[in-house]
Amino acid sequence: MKYLIVGLGNIGPEYKDTRHNIGFNVLDAFAGASNLVFEEKRYGSVVETKIEGRPVVLLKPSTYMNLSGKAVGYWMQKEKVPLEDLLVVVDDLALPLGSLRLRGQGSDGGHNGLKSIDAVLGTDAYARLRFGIGSDFGRGQQVEYVLGEWGTEEREQLPLLEKRCVEIIYSFVLTGLVKTMNDFNKRK
Repeated sequence: MKYLIVGLGNIGPEYKDTRHNIGFNVLDAFAGASNLVFEEKRYGSVVETKIEGRPVVLLKPSTYMNLSGKAVGYWMQKEKVPLEDLLVVVDDLALPLGSLRLRGQGSDGGHNGLKSIDAVLGTDAYARLRFGIGSDFGRGQQVEYVLGEWGTEEREQLPLLEKRCVEIIYSFVLTGLVKTMNDFNKRK
């Protein structure tokens, strides 16, 4: 059994500290805590590790957000990862900053990365960790907001939130989706 943990984001320095790249940030926090180094491979930056003996592949797609499904589909097939062992970390406008929600399936909520994954996999029945980025923007400013850099106050909260996401990833691998949802979704 192998797990695939995918952090969604866009490649390139212009996207590095943007809200839309929180998936990349979470995987970087995971890798940094374990002294892991990502390697550029087909369709993304990848690192393989183990969590208490369970093989885990971390993937930051290099396909840009709108084609994330191409990378996810490729790595699921290459590593023979079953759908139930896939976890996607994604930014979510519908949740306030600081909210983290783990779900076993659901709509794409207008998120182009999830739309692409749903299309390639032919289902929305896979785990996703939704990282609330809030919706503090004016009418017609959504794209600028999600592709904008974190504000100073937001940035101060990120290390703790990223650490909590890493804990959720560990729990997902070790105890499964349902127990992890029960343990973490009720926390503030």
